[in-house]
Amino acid sequence: MNYTILLKTVILLIMSNVFMTFAWYGHLKNWSNKPMLFVIVMSWGIAFFEYLLQVPANRIGHNCLDLSQLKIMQEVISLSVFSLYAVFYAREHLSWNYLWAGLCILGAVFFIFRR
Repeated sequence: MNYTILLKTVILLIMSNVFMTFAWYGHLKNWSNKPMLFVIVMSWGIAFFEYLLQVPANRIGHNCLDLSQLKIMQEVISLSVFSLYAVFYAREHLSWNYLWAGLCILGAVFFIFRR
């Protein structure tokens, strides 16, 4: 496995997921009083930057990972970024459900990456 490619993929996916999380959930805190059309357009604008990072991440990662491995990596990163977002930005409390969800995803990681 080429660890340089893997590292580039992970970094790009983390950055992509930060944009994705704000595009999907940021409006709930910041724009709750704004018209829906405004929120949709702004969220699409944020998602544009997500795609600028996510598409190259998947193209780069596909050089050493198969599609299912890329997807599971994306899910792990997505849950990790979302957990940090929920606690530090949205000021929500972590519950045991985050741990159980994380363990389920780790099980998926095991089965997808097992050769």
